[in-house]
Amino acid sequence: MKTYTITRKVEENMLAVNVKSGSLRVLATPVVVAIMEEASSLLADTVLDEGLTTVGTKIEIEHISPTPFGGEIFVESTLVRNDGRFFEFEVTASDNIGVIARGKHNRVAVNSEKFQAKADDKLD
Repeated sequence: MKTYTITRKVEENMLAVNVKSGSLRVLATPVVVAIMEEASSLLADTVLDEGLTTVGTKIEIEHISPTPFGGEIFVESTLVRNDGRFFEFEVTASDNIGVIARGKHNRVAVNSEKFQAKADDKLD
């Protein structure tokens, strides 16, 4: 199984109080989700043909432990299934103490130009 890991230090713009997902100075759940998606997208990119990208279609996580400002996190995505255009990942986020979040994420491969045009057509 292929994996991809991202390491980040928790900065001000990543805190729940600053992304409006809570009132505490801890790593925000939406930020954890975004980094999980980033790791999965970058992993999927390693097996895609030219002109294709992936878009997220589903994510389900448990955020089980807080990480404070200044802490370091490690987000790992593991590709557990690739059935044609469809990708399924197991995602885990940890800090220096242990697991802080875990779950599953699905992505689907799309033609970059066609997908962007479809989205842009909604403005016409």
